[in-house]
Amino acid sequence: MTKALWLAGWLLAGTSFAAIASADTLPLHSGGRSAAPAHTHQWPGVYFETATASKAVTLSFDDSINIYKLYLNGEVVKVIEKPGQTTVRFDSKSTKAVDVYRLEKITESQGQTGRFIGFSADQPAALTARARQIEFIGDSYTVGYGNTSPKRDCTNDEVWATTDTSQAFGPLTAKHYEADYQINAFSGRGIVRNYNGFIGDPLPKLYPYSLFDGKTAYEATGWQPQIIVIGLGTNDFSTALNPGEKWTTREALQADYRDTYVAFVKSLRAKNPQAHFLLMASDGANGEIRAQVTQVARALKDSGETRLDTLFFDGLDFGGCHYHPSLADDRKIAGLIQGWIDAHPAVWQGK
Repeated sequence: MTKALWLAGWLLAGTSFAAIASADTLPLHSGGRSAAPAHTHQWPGVYFETATASKAVTLSFDDSINIYKLYLNGEVVKVIEKPGQTTVRFDSKSTKAVDVYRLEKITESQGQTGRFIGFSADQPAALTARARQIEFIGDSYTVGYGNTSPKRDCTNDEVWATTDTSQAFGPLTAKHYEADYQINAFSGRGIVRNYNGFIGDPLPKLYPYSLFDGKTAYEATGWQPQIIVIGLGTNDFSTALNPGEKWTTREALQADYRDTYVAFVKSLRAKNPQAHFLLMASDGANGEIRAQVTQVARALKDSGETRLDTLFFDGLDFGGCHYHPSLADDRKIAGLIQGWIDAHPAVWQGK
C-alpha cells in the first residue's frame, strides 16, 4: 500500500463552527455514505479517520441522535452519545509520533440525520490508503440490531442503546482484511416486502441515495468494492401475508422477490463490473429464505453471471433484541464469510 493524505471537502454551511474551519482542520477519510453539508449521514456504519502528530484533537458534531465510538490507534478510547451541536476535545497519551483517529457511528438512525463536521489539530499527518473495499447490503441483521442486548425483550430505546454496528459481522469482516467498507442496510426492509408488510420503500429503492429522502443521489466516487455481500429476505418471508397486501399468494410473493432480486443484482453489476457477489441467507422461515436465494443465484448464473456465490448460515442463538443475532452470532457469521473469502483469495483482485 502507498502513503497518501486523504482529502476531504469541508462544508460548514453557515453553522456556528466557523472558527474551527481553519488551517488546523485535519484531512478526513470517510467510509460509508454521507452527503453535504459536513458529512450528513443516515446509513449505518459510517466512519471517519484522520492522523496527526498533535497530542490533542477536537471533534466537531451536529448530531443529537447517534452514539459514536472514538478509536485511537485501533483501540476504543471514548464513547460519545448524542453529542448535539458541540465540540469534543481528546488528549492523547500515546507515545507514537503520529496518532491515527477513527470515529465510528454505531447506532441506526432511520428518520433523522446526523452530522460529523470533522477533526481539527495543528499537525496533520498521512494516512495509509486502503486498496481493499467490501460492501454489505442488508437489513437489521447487517445493521447489528440490538446485538449487544442481554435480553430478547426490548423497548425501542433499548434497541437503540444496544445496537452496535461496529460489532456486526460486516465491520468485523472488513477490519479483519484491513478493507474499507459500506454498510448499506435498513432494519425491517426487504427486497419487495418489509417486515409484516408495513409500508415503506424496500431496500432496492432506498439503495440509490445517500440519505433516506429519495432525492440525494449517491455518487460512488472512488467506490469500486471487490466484494459485495447481500443478505435480504428475512423481512420478505418471516411473516404471513396480510389482507390487502399486493401479493395474494405466497407463490406470487416469491416470484416477485426473485425477479426483483435478480434485477437488483444486475443493476449492481452494471456499476461494479469486477465485483464478486456473495448472497447470504439464514435457515429462517422454515427454509423459505434459503430456497428463494438459491433460485435467485441460479437465475443469475443462468443469465451469464459468473462472479457470484451463496453462503447460508444456521445454528445462531438469536440472543439479541427481538430474536436478532447476538454478538456471538455476529462473530460466527463473520467467521463464515472470512472462511469463504480465504478459500477464494482471488476475489480481492490482487489487492
